[in-house]
Amino acid sequence: MTAFEWLKIIIIGIVEGITEWLPVSSTAHMLLVDAIMPLSQSEEFKNMFFIVIQLGAIMAVVVTFWKRLWPFGYGEQPGMAGKKCYVKKEIFMMWFKVVVACIPGVIITLLFDDYVEAHLQTPYIIGAALAVYGLILIVIEQSRKGKEPRVDSVDDLSFKDAFIIGLFQCLSIIPGTSRSGSTIIGSLSIGISRKAAAEFTFFMAVPVMFGLSFIKILKFGFHFTTTEAITLFAGCAIAFAVSLLVIRLFLNYIRKRDFKIFGIYRIFIGIVVILYFACIK
Repeated sequence: MTAFEWLKIIIIGIVEGITEWLPVSSTAHMLLVDAIMPLSQSEEFKNMFFIVIQLGAIMAVVVTFWKRLWPFGYGEQPGMAGKKCYVKKEIFMMWFKVVVACIPGVIITLLFDDYVEAHLQTPYIIGAALAVYGLILIVIEQSRKGKEPRVDSVDDLSFKDAFIIGLFQCLSIIPGTSRSGSTIIGSLSIGISRKAAAEFTFFMAVPVMFGLSFIKILKFGFHFTTTEAITLFAGCAIAFAVSLLVIRLFLNYIRKRDFKIFGIYRIFIGIVVILYFACIK
């Protein structure tokens, strides 16, 4: 593998690690990077790679939020003699809400994923989706100005809230929409705080991306060449390392600020993408 090929893998890993947790569409950014400096791999491998690399970023969520994701504990509990294993009921409830939120997306993905992969992964659709949902994000933030959130914590989300957020996640099947962007838009529109919206988006990503990655690897097959295996492992490792930093920075940012800057960025980059690919034809 050449030095330039390594550079492309590093850039894609960094782009994934940064954009996975921002409402700007990580898949769209990786596809655009590959359009400008394409990986020297088959299209079948790249279709799988741009999904499975996101597992690296997902593992950063698992590491960062481990205590809030793992529902079992060990220690002394009120009314119990000595240290024993116990179950954290509030975490189990959170996972039940995540499952409810994931159901609509699973159905839509199973029905339409092949069609989207074959027909909608074009620069113009990606650019349009980036711009349109950027505008929606700005409008929603503007409409919330001065209003107190109805729900301020992930623990306070109802199952109805979770299902509605899951319905919005279905929009992310369109390239350029962004899974985190669609769930954050859905959360804000029903009165969820920015912090709770971001955290629930992170938690939803764990089963969603494990499931999608399994499907993609199953379709691709388990017979990787050495170069393919190195590319996949390196991309995931870089995405993981970058995501550890980005998750903390992002949560710190939204504690004091809104999502408007990401809406502006989406509109800008969407227009740039459309003009760039219109000009090179």
